[in-house]
Amino acid sequence: MGHKSFVVSFLFILCLEILRFNFLEAQMVPAMFVFGDSLVDVGNNNHLSVSIAKADFPFNGIDFPTKKPTGRFSNGKNAADFIAEKVGLPSSPPYLSLISKKNDLASSSLTGVSFASGGAGILNGTDQALRQAIPLTKQVADYAMVREALVQKIGSSAARALVSKSLFVVVIGSNDLFDYNGKSDLQGKYTPEQYLNQMASILKDRLKRLHANGARKFFSAGVGPIGCTPSQRVKNETQVCNEELNSWVVNYNQVLKSMLEQLKQELQDINYSYFDTYTVLNNIVQNPTNYGFSEVKAACCGRGDLRAKIPCVPVAKYCPNRRDHLFWDLYHPTEAAANILVDTIFDGPSDYSFPMNLRQLVSV
Repeated sequence: MGHKSFVVSFLFILCLEILRFNFLEAQMVPAMFVFGDSLVDVGNNNHLSVSIAKADFPFNGIDFPTKKPTGRFSNGKNAADFIAEKVGLPSSPPYLSLISKKNDLASSSLTGVSFASGGAGILNGTDQALRQAIPLTKQVADYAMVREALVQKIGSSAARALVSKSLFVVVIGSNDLFDYNGKSDLQGKYTPEQYLNQMASILKDRLKRLHANGARKFFSAGVGPIGCTPSQRVKNETQVCNEELNSWVVNYNQVLKSMLEQLKQELQDINYSYFDTYTVLNNIVQNPTNYGFSEVKAACCGRGDLRAKIPCVPVAKYCPNRRDHLFWDLYHPTEAAANILVDTIFDGPSDYSFPMNLRQLVSV
């Protein structure tokens, strides 16, 4: 090889190494595993045959890069997508898509998997009105299958190292509270305090199971002001928030925060970030123009009062400017709102994140 050819080859290899180094720098964690409900579902429910909690039809996905419905309950990307972007990863694929395609589960899981399911709750049974969802218990069991596949593929020590440095995102609880609000039998069986404590206790057990399967970094989102969603506002003539439901949310978030502190005392090798979703979203509701929104009551997609009498189905109408709406449909934020939330989750002040924000969590 001549001197000139050697130099060209050397420079080419050097460029590849620089690109590889930059990619590794951008990738803050090796993988991201997502658990939760429709706020972070990226298409698992598309694979549930009898579920009516699906977003596989227009006008969902109208602002997604493909301009097509993906199973996300959004006009575009959701919070899980934006968190993945922040940590330098592709969006975690839906677990059921990997199973249905009979992919090499381990190879497809090396940068993470999403187990989140629209309609899912911490407690089993939140999906009864929607016929089918994957409750948190099953999501955690499915993760154990993925971890076992990783062990078989790359060996136990490599799998342990990958999982221990990965990010575990948990966004769940809204459906349990909607359930309690809407079912007199639950209210007859449990006081609000008993119900909220039960939610936190079961969630703690599920987090412990994830820890037993290698998880060490947890991001846990508190429940937002779901009493202010279009689904609740449309139920009264004045279109105000359901303050009773919101009060249960506030109380649950306090219980959740305390539970996470206790979990850290019991499992000292974990680190976590709790995000106060309620306060951030409530700030937007109270001062929308500060965040670029002009409509915080009505859904963008739907029909009737507040576009909330008929949900976001193909016969619905949608707003021309999704950027100025807080809510996409009866329950879910727009892509714009999810983006603002994740910016705050990642780099926000200690007012909203405890004991650290997400950037700090992935750096430990």
